[in-house]
Amino acid sequence: MNETPLARIRTWWSNPWGQPRFLVLFTWGYVLWSLVPVAVAVLFGFNAGRSRSTWQGFSLRWYFQDPDLSVLHDPSLRDALVQSLKLAGLTMLIATPLGVALAIGLARWRGRGARPANFLMLFPLVTPEIVMGVALFLVFVYLFGFVQLGTQAQLLGHVTFTISYVVIVVRGRLFAVGREYEEAAMDLGASQWQAIRMVLLPMLAPAIWASLMIAFAISIDDFVITAFLTGDQSSATIPVKLYSAARAAPNPALNALASILLFASMLAIGIALIVMRRSRKKEGAQGSAVEDFARLEI
Repeated sequence: MNETPLARIRTWWSNPWGQPRFLVLFTWGYVLWSLVPVAVAVLFGFNAGRSRSTWQGFSLRWYFQDPDLSVLHDPSLRDALVQSLKLAGLTMLIATPLGVALAIGLARWRGRGARPANFLMLFPLVTPEIVMGVALFLVFVYLFGFVQLGTQAQLLGHVTFTISYVVIVVRGRLFAVGREYEEAAMDLGASQWQAIRMVLLPMLAPAIWASLMIAFAISIDDFVITAFLTGDQSSATIPVKLYSAARAAPNPALNALASILLFASMLAIGIALIVMRRSRKKEGAQGSAVEDFARLEI
């Protein structure tokens, strides 16, 4: 019996053994909807002319070739780039050691205050960012007046909300490792500090490197908390500069500045993913080697 074209389409669409076509279409639609505007903004950062809607040829004018308006030669854009990189670098160097120590302490704590402490550690993650920004602003203005708005306040604010991300990454690695290696080291005569320094920390190295990169990416992208804690224009970061300049007289140099921010974030996240993936492969190879050795022994 011949089916009508409409019946064939209905059968093809409702086939339970076929691929989830609707999910594929929905996924690609979402990817295009979210990435195409970003790609267009990055593309016009390489535009040869001042237009942000008409393509006039490929050029690096807005990065460093223009003697007045490029990111390299415009003092305000250059200072925003330097401020963002400085804040992100200092944040990852301060937040990561503190987060690693906090993760180890919370994972090893078995007292009554362990659960409240774990909840407080997650509090910056569930708090709306604007609430966190207002709270930090009020603290630095009315309670800790010796902390000046600007780089100092921004750094303390970034470290405050970035530590939680470090703790989550490192704790996941801690639970995967377990305590057996530390206990074996202490059974062989090592002190608790030696077991942590010589056994646990090397095993946490992939998570620590990933935490460094994640802290860098989160800090360099932040806008709300940074804007609340900004002092004068010298402490404006890339997101703050983009927000304040986009409504005035925008030029493709802002697209170039945003592209640098995007490339830096993608590079940091990419390094974190590569480190974690290599760590998993190495652990898998070691695990298979141990299993092969055990079979030989049997």
